[in-house]
Amino acid sequence: MSPKMPQQTPAHSCRQPGRFLSWLRHPARAAAVLRLALQRGGGVAGVVRKACRLYRREGLAGVRLGFGKVASAAQFGRNDYAEWVRRYGSLDEATRAQLCTDMQGFALRPLISVVLPVFDPPLAFLEQAIESVRMQIYPHWELCIADDASTNPGVRDLLERYRSLDSRIRIVYRQQNGHIAASTNSALALAGGEFVALFDHDDLLAEHALWWIAEAINRQPDVGLVYSDEDKVDAANRRFDPNFKPDLNPELLLAQNMVCHLGVYRTALVRELGGFREGFNGAQDHDLALRVIEQLRPEQVVHVPKVLYHWRAISGSTALDAGEKNYAAEAGRRAVREHLARKGIAADVLEAPEVPSMNRVRFARPSPLPLVSILIPTRDRADLLGMCLDSLFARSSYGNFEVIIIDNGSTEEATRQLFARLPAERVQVIRDESPFNFAALNNRAAKMARGSLLCLMNNDIEILTPDWLEEMVSFAIRDEIGCVGARLWYPDGRLQHAGCILGVGGVASHAHRYVQRGQAGYFGRALLHQSFSAVTAACLVVRREVFELVGGMEEQLGVAFNDVDFCLKVRAAGYRNVWTPYAEMVHHESATRGDDHAPDKLARFSAEIAFVQQRWGKQLQSDPAYSPNLTAYDEDFSYAWPPR
Repeated sequence: MSPKMPQQTPAHSCRQPGRFLSWLRHPARAAAVLRLALQRGGGVAGVVRKACRLYRREGLAGVRLGFGKVASAAQFGRNDYAEWVRRYGSLDEATRAQLCTDMQGFALRPLISVVLPVFDPPLAFLEQAIESVRMQIYPHWELCIADDASTNPGVRDLLERYRSLDSRIRIVYRQQNGHIAASTNSALALAGGEFVALFDHDDLLAEHALWWIAEAINRQPDVGLVYSDEDKVDAANRRFDPNFKPDLNPELLLAQNMVCHLGVYRTALVRELGGFREGFNGAQDHDLALRVIEQLRPEQVVHVPKVLYHWRAISGSTALDAGEKNYAAEAGRRAVREHLARKGIAADVLEAPEVPSMNRVRFARPSPLPLVSILIPTRDRADLLGMCLDSLFARSSYGNFEVIIIDNGSTEEATRQLFARLPAERVQVIRDESPFNFAALNNRAAKMARGSLLCLMNNDIEILTPDWLEEMVSFAIRDEIGCVGARLWYPDGRLQHAGCILGVGGVASHAHRYVQRGQAGYFGRALLHQSFSAVTAACLVVRREVFELVGGMEEQLGVAFNDVDFCLKVRAAGYRNVWTPYAEMVHHESATRGDDHAPDKLARFSAEIAFVQQRWGKQLQSDPAYSPNLTAYDEDFSYAWPPR
C-alpha cells in the first residue's frame, strides 16, 4: 500500500481558480514562461500545435494544466533541485504521521540489517551516517558495523559511544585492513535481518528510506532486491544531482551500476552466493547485483522511485567524479564479463568510447551471418533514396543483406533511372499504388522477405558506422530481445533518436532529442546501450519470427506511432526492446512526406494519437525505462513538476 501523502499545489498552479491568467500580470514571470514554452515546444508553430493537440485530447483544462506545468518549471528553473526537494522531496509532520499510520497495515515487518563498513571516515560524517539510521521512521532495523582496522582512535570511541546508546547497533573490529569487500562481509556476518541494506560510512539515509523498502517488500513478498533513487550531498549536506532511475534495465546494468544506492538484498540469497567477492573492490556492489539478479525473476527486482539515499560527494569520491577511482571501472568490467560468461553469452566488455568510466558490451557476431532483409518504403526523391542506398552499399561491412524497396507511387524519371541501375541480385523493387501507409507497406514487404531478420528503414537514412548492422543483429538474435533501434542524428549534428520515452507529448517522443554530439545526457544514458519500451522504425531490426508473432505493424496507424505500437506489442509478447548508440546514421527526417501540419494531416495525427492511447492506456503514463520524477512534457530528462 502507498501512503496517502498530501499533494502540494504550486502557488501559481493553473488548477487554482482564476490563476491561469495571473502570469500575465507579472511580466518577468510571463517572459520566463514564454521563453521556456518556445524552447520546449519547438518555436511558435510548435507551441500552437502542442496546444491544439492538448485541447483536442483534454479540452481547455488540459491546456491549462500543461501551461501550469511549464509555468511551475519556469518559475523555479526546470532543474532547480533545491526547490524540487522543498516541494516534493521533504517530509512534513503530517506525512510522517501518515507513514506511521500506514505502517500499521503492513502484513510483513521484516528486520532490515544495515551493513556499514568503516575505515577512517571524517568523524562528523560517520556520526551523521549513524544518526540517519537511528532516525528511521521504520523501527525494525539493526546497524551492523565492521571497522576495517581504522587508524584514527576517535573512530572506535565514536562507535562505542553509539553501541552504548542503542542496542540495535552491533560492531565488529577487524584486526587487519581487508578493504571494502572483506569489511562488508564482516558486517554481513553480524546481520540477523531478513534483508540487508548496503550503506557507506559517510553517506546518509533519508528518514523514510527503510519505510519504503518495507512497503516494497509488502507489495512483492518474494522480492530479492529492492533499489531506490539517490542524490548527492556536499560537506554541508546540501542535496544535488539526483539520479532518477528506471526500473530494472538489463542492458543499462551491463553499461553501468544502475542499482547502486540504496540497494537492499535478501540476506539468505547474498549468503548463498558467498557474499562480496574480493578482487572486485570499487565495484563489489555491481558484481553482487549482477550475481543476485541472475537468480531472480524480473518481478523479484523492485525499484522504488524515491530518493532514499544521499551519497556524500567529497574530493576523491566516486560520487563527485567516477574517474577518481579507475580501478573501480576496471573491476566493474570484470564483473560484467564474468556475469556474461556465467550466462553462456560470448561478448567483449570494453570502455564505453565516450564515457570511459562506463561499459560497452560488444556481443559476438554470429557466423555465418544471417540474411537481413532491409525494407525501404519510398516515393520519388531519388536524391534521398540514392544517398541512402549508396551509403548502405558503400559503407556497410555486413556482407549478407538484401534490399526490398516498396515504391509507393513514384512518378519521376530520376526515380525510374535510379531503379534501373540497382543490382537486381541484391535489390528488389515492389510497386504499390495505394495511399501512403507506412505500416501496410512494411507488412507487404515483410511477406516477400527472405531474411531471418528484418530491418525497417526510412528512405532518408544515411549510414555512418560501417558495422551498424553487425551491432544491431548481435542484439536482435538474442532470444530475449525484440526490436533494436539505432542512434540517429539530424543533418546539423544534433541527436534525433536515442530511444523513445512513453507519455511525452501524449504518446511517446525521442529521448535526449537535440543533444549535441559528445554530450552524455542524463547519467550517461545518451551514450549507453539500454532497454527502452520503444524505438523508432526509421531504422529498426527485428527477427522475422517476432514480427510475425505479433501480427506485424498496425495498419490503422498509417503514419505516426506505428513503431511505438509495434514495439509495445513486442514487449507485451515478452521481449525487451533495445537501443544501441553504436549503430549510427543521419536521418534526413520526413523529407519525402511534405507538410505534416496541414489540416488533414493534423486530423489524421490526432486520430492516431487517440488510437494508441485507447489501446495502451495507462502504460503510456508509466514507462519502466523512464522515471515518474522526470518530465512528461519534454525529452530532456528535466524534473517533473510535480512527479507523477
